[in-house]
Amino acid sequence: MEKYLEKTAMLNYQAQEIADLIKEQKWDDVNEFDKIGAIYDYVQNNILLGYNKYDSLSSTQVLAEGIGQCNTKATLLMALLRAVGIPCRLHGSLVTKVFQCGLMPKIMAKLAPPLIVHTWAEVYFNGKWLSLEGAITDKTYICCLKKMFPDHEGKFFDYAVAVEDFNNLQIVWKGKSTSVQQQAVVEDLGVFETPDEFYLKYKQSYHGIKKFSYENIGRKIMTKRVSKIRRLVQC
Repeated sequence: MEKYLEKTAMLNYQAQEIADLIKEQKWDDVNEFDKIGAIYDYVQNNILLGYNKYDSLSSTQVLAEGIGQCNTKATLLMALLRAVGIPCRLHGSLVTKVFQCGLMPKIMAKLAPPLIVHTWAEVYFNGKWLSLEGAITDKTYICCLKKMFPDHEGKFFDYAVAVEDFNNLQIVWKGKSTSVQQQAVVEDLGVFETPDEFYLKYKQSYHGIKKFSYENIGRKIMTKRVSKIRRLVQC
């Protein structure tokens, strides 16, 4: 398990801000199950769903920005878990862009590549690797989304959510896998010891003006739309 505890440039968990956070939250004072749950809850609900400029941010950069999407939240989650001695790894995939369309500007939806790089953290607990993908969307956002679609039942595939049963979301840590975007996966890229290793091999497939447009305009609009959903519906 040692290789799943190593620090890297992205998993820079020996940074002072990470140490201060762990001390403040008293994560070292609880058992393994509660450590995972508390760290998971922090990344899920204190780092609100939002769209960072780069996927390859370090854990301290994600922490400083205070927002994250699948890839950046996975990095922070992994760093915090490793910092308290809990083995974890990264699972990579490609997802269809369609499930993000409710948040995307129309022009961006057209320009975006059909498949998007998507990752989540997996934790080793009770002799099994468990997905922690459910940490991507904070509970307040999900609550507001449900109030936007009060009569929706079954499969939900939009607004950064891709699940089989919208009324029975598995996004709370209970010692089992969690997920919130799994139904958008179209290709499994396998597991990796670190995000550093993953991003050396896989990057988002947009370039030039498309890349510039997303990094400087599109992602900001998407983050504002997520925030607007939170403001429109009180949870």
